[in-house]
Amino acid sequence: MTASDGIQVINPAVIGSCAVVVTYNPDITALLKLVSQLNKETDFLIIDNGSAAIDELAVSIMVYKRCIELIRLSENEGLAKALNRGINWARSKNYDYVFLFDQDSSLCDLFITRMIDAHIEASRFSKKGIAAIGPRIINPQTMRQTPFKLFSKIFWRSDRAFADQEKHFIADFLITSGSLLTLKCIDDVGDMKESYFIDNVDLEWCFRAKSLGFDIVGTDAAVLYHAIGERSSSPLVKSGLLAQHNPSRTYYSSRNRTHLYGAAYSPLGWKLRDIIRFTLKVSWLLVTSGQRRQYFQNIRSGIRDAKNLV
Repeated sequence: MTASDGIQVINPAVIGSCAVVVTYNPDITALLKLVSQLNKETDFLIIDNGSAAIDELAVSIMVYKRCIELIRLSENEGLAKALNRGINWARSKNYDYVFLFDQDSSLCDLFITRMIDAHIEASRFSKKGIAAIGPRIINPQTMRQTPFKLFSKIFWRSDRAFADQEKHFIADFLITSGSLLTLKCIDDVGDMKESYFIDNVDLEWCFRAKSLGFDIVGTDAAVLYHAIGERSSSPLVKSGLLAQHNPSRTYYSSRNRTHLYGAAYSPLGWKLRDIIRFTLKVSWLLVTSGQRRQYFQNIRSGIRDAKNLV
């Protein structure tokens, strides 16, 4: 099969791929758009984290022929645990690759085949193997592209070519949605860290994979339309420097990043830059937000509780 821009793509049915979509009270329109796109190219399953209207939603989802299963969790057990459920299910069915998706992402044409082809192509230049490869992320609200970031140096570096390839880039982390993971690498790296619940799950896993010698790669061969955080009129949020989340979510981001500061496998460059970034974000929230009291309480509790994580 050949894509419209001339790149050679592989039929995912030959390779053996499965997509895992984690949902929690999703926007039905956005979710059905995503699953209809997946249905054209790959098997997929839904892991629902206790959505209130999941029974009604299931009627719409299960009509898609390649929806293998919808696993209903009785309550919100967190993103990491839901991802692990999906990954372990895919492993039990002997798939080669697993795609991970948030409920509100949207795909370019031939996303699955483009991503598998990119992984196969980039793997030829990897010594130990590519643990994960991620697409170019574009915010559909601003059409701003997210760079593939490196934290191995103190100064800002991004979009550095992987093995001198024009479309592939070295990355120190990838966001969860749209990423393609090799199941045999997951066996070595381990599962997603369930104690993190939601925030920084992708960051921690990628740091762990890199510390073991695996490559993390970003590619321009495929595009994922995805907005990180919530809408805001703040120029810092619009520029992509900060992500806007509600106060309760800030508890997890504060707790998990504080815990990650103490991890030996976290890059020093990331620690130094993120401490500065985190300080600026906290200052901005406490000065500008009408919910500054709630933000302060959750941030303080998160930092305090970081020592209890395992």
